Amino acid sequence: MKKLFAEFFGTYWLVFGGCGSALFAAGYPDLGIGFAGVALAFGLTVLTMAYAVGHISGGHFNPAVSIGLWAGGRFSAKELASYILSQCAGAILAAGTLFLILSGKPGFAIDNTKAGAFASNGFGAFSPDGYSMGAAFLAEFVLTMFFLLIILGATDKFANGKVAGVAIGLALTLIHLVSIPITNTSVNPARSLSQAVFAGGEPLSQVWLFWVAPIAGALLGGYLYKTLLQKNETE
Repeated sequence: MKKLFAEFFGTYWLVFGGCGSALFAAGYPDLGIGFAGVALAFGLTVLTMAYAVGHISGGHFNPAVSIGLWAGGRFSAKELASYILSQCAGAILAAGTLFLILSGKPGFAIDNTKAGAFASNGFGAFSPDGYSMGAAFLAEFVLTMFFLLIILGATDKFANGKVAGVAIGLALTLIHLVSIPITNTSVNPARSLSQAVFAGGEPLSQVWLFWVAPIAGALLGGYLYKTLLQKNETE
């Protein structure tokens, strides 16, 4: 249960900190943190929770990461379902907290006819810069694949594990710097689901892509690291 609570709280923090920065601070008049600030916020959520609870659960905070670690031989299949449920529950509760805070502002309403509604992900008309479904899928696939390569490499027993959290947090920051204009950046199905549940409408109908593409990329990343990059004891 401690592992599941760690994943719950870690994913809650990721969504609250990352999506919260996008909702509250990104476009704040004159002093907004912008794309770079949101990217850094997502990276910091993972970095801080990696050191806070990573030693308890492994610090996945993302269904695609759990699945990719399984593909890479680092995680048990029997724990996948419980981890993913905990991650989704934490993400949805965080989105609910954000919704309640935003509801305290006069005139607040989610306009789910526009890209990025409630920090949701999307493609086509719901991509921040109008990228197609194919472009969005490719971006999410490639970025999640490399995210898994970085995670597996940084946490390899031959690597310097003390700085793994820094490498992973900076990787997520870089991923957001690249892809916020394309999809508003997912690489995390739980993060996408949580915002889409509250946005509803088209963002919710498009959430499938932000499950399929990251999971497919994570599976390939895990497989590639295990078969092509992982160092054996005899090497």
